[in-house]
Amino acid sequence: MKIRENVPISTLTTMRLGGAARYVIEIEEDKDLAEAYKFAEDKKLPTYILGGGSNVIGRDGGFDGVIFVNKLHGIYVIDSDPERIRLCAKSGDLLDDLVEYSVKLWNGESYGYSGIEALSKIPGTVGAAPVQNVGAYGQEIKQTLHSVCVYDCKDNCFKHMMADELDLGYRHSIFNTGDGVGRYFITSVTVELHKNWLKPPFYTSLQAYFDERGTKEFTPQVVRDAVAEIRASKLPDPAEFASAGSFFKNVYIKEEEIPAAEAKGIPVWDGGKIPSGWLIEHAGLNGKEFFGMRVSDKAALVLINESAKSYADLAKARQAVIDAVYEKFGYKLEQEPMELGK
Repeated sequence: MKIRENVPISTLTTMRLGGAARYVIEIEEDKDLAEAYKFAEDKKLPTYILGGGSNVIGRDGGFDGVIFVNKLHGIYVIDSDPERIRLCAKSGDLLDDLVEYSVKLWNGESYGYSGIEALSKIPGTVGAAPVQNVGAYGQEIKQTLHSVCVYDCKDNCFKHMMADELDLGYRHSIFNTGDGVGRYFITSVTVELHKNWLKPPFYTSLQAYFDERGTKEFTPQVVRDAVAEIRASKLPDPAEFASAGSFFKNVYIKEEEIPAAEAKGIPVWDGGKIPSGWLIEHAGLNGKEFFGMRVSDKAALVLINESAKSYADLAKARQAVIDAVYEKFGYKLEQEPMELGK
């Protein structure tokens, strides 16, 4: 367990903004958690759990508390047969590493178990996946999630929680809602995957990719490669460009509101989902820069920190995008990344 003092949040998050955290503790083993929480309790300081920092925005005032940086690693098979497999991954592993592991496993006839291949190249950790119920290209982690292991800082013990206990919804779980916020440190995640491969029709952009190439066989590796190529063509790599990935949540409307939206030419998916990227793009914001933040010209859902030096700059840019979309379409966008500090 490593403890550091006065660490800039900007160095821990991919948007590269934020003041200093009073303490940062790197959690390298499960046994570190009891000691780390005791450290924070003795100093009467709040705690915050951080993975890769790709879905967190640091605020200018910093964090007068203790950030736990997740450094838990390890992926292994719990049990399997030719049709099904359960994989456990420590929460500090990259989600993409788990996906890669799953598509390269021998299942008795060919390589690859299916269920999370469309989550390829999401910039985040395994532990963050159930917190936000991450999803992409038609898959969500809740579709394959079996269980999680957590440290409960309220009861000061480790617990095993089944997926149906987690209240998983769109970017929603017990971990980011109500009394569950900050209570649980996810130490590992178990997913259950199957030999059955994905079948068309796929998510719109993924289906278009396959149609253009005449693809007929959809193994987990084929889907993974396609998703990786699509994401690389649209989404900036946080390692190269300061961003937090998808910045705005998609808009959900009621069933009775769908005809009016479609009459205006607005695409509505899955019985009520309007893609926020489409709204931003058709509000004419692609490539536009506001207060040092640029709307990506390839994926309008992404804000890139070109020269912003503060959270205040980001807040003004965010409001400019929200206002433009609301004025054009009458829908109010909501931020997806969480915020840290004051």
